[in-house]
Parts: sequence; C-alpha cells; structure tokens
Amino acid sequence: MKLSTKGEYGTRLLLDVALHSRGEPVQLRDIARREKLSLWYLEHLVAPLVAGGIVRTTRGPKGGVSLARPLEEIKLSDIIQQLEGSTAPIACIDDPKFCDRSGSCVTRDIWGEIQKATDNVLESLTLKDLVERHKQKEEAKQPMYFI
Repeated sequence: MKLSTKGEYGTRLLLDVALHSRGEPVQLRDIARREKLSLWYLEHLVAPLVAGGIVRTTRGPKGGVSLARPLEEIKLSDIIQQLEGSTAPIACIDDPKFCDRSGSCVTRDIWGEIQKATDNVLESLTLKDLVERHKQKEEAKQPMYFI
C-alpha cells in the first residue's frame, strides 16, 4: 500500500487538533499554517473524517474542527480507512474475482500477508499514541543544561 497525501495529511490534521484543541475547536487555517499544508486541501479532508465520526465541525468565529471521540478511541486504522479505503496492495486481495488466478496465486498470498501486517500496525496505534510519540520527540529536541 502506498499512502496518499489524503492519509498523510489527514493524520497530520488530526494530530494537530489533538495537540492544540485545549477543549476548543481548532481552525483549519491555523492547522494549515502550522503544518505548512494547503487550506483548500485540508477542507476536503474534513468531510470524510466527519462522516466517519472522527471529527466534528463548528461554524462561526470560534468554529473549527474538534475530535468527536477521545484520543485513545481513534485508531490509525479508522483514519486510513476513512481517507484511503482498503490497505490492500493489489485489487485481488479485496476482490478475488478481480483475477481468475486468485485461488492459486502464490504472490497474492504474500500481498495478503502485507495487508494483514499493515492493518495490524494501524489497528494497534491510536491518536493518543501519536500525541505521546510527538511529545517524546519534542522533549528529545530540547537542549540539556547542566549546572
């Protein structure tokens, strides 16, 4: 599976919301500025995330995007499924009828194993895990002062 910018930028959008919400909606223009992403593109990513119950939007001057569920309940698999669809590296994994050799194809078995491994990683990580990893990286960047 090759992750498109939908999955990549959508995950970054959600991480930014998780890091900056402080109980209030986060404005997309602020996310776009911090993440150096197109506001127009981020606007298009929000609809499938709303449809998937991952975020909610609020209109108005104090409006923006907020998480619809707690951090620990939003799995990376949820995000990628909403934005990318299947993680199958080839079409016959999801639809064996796609190829008349599906039942006897050894390479199809390998592609299926790759999908399972990918799905296991995405299913095992939550947005909370990403926040914690982000904080660890930020702490590692801080200079150490010794007295």
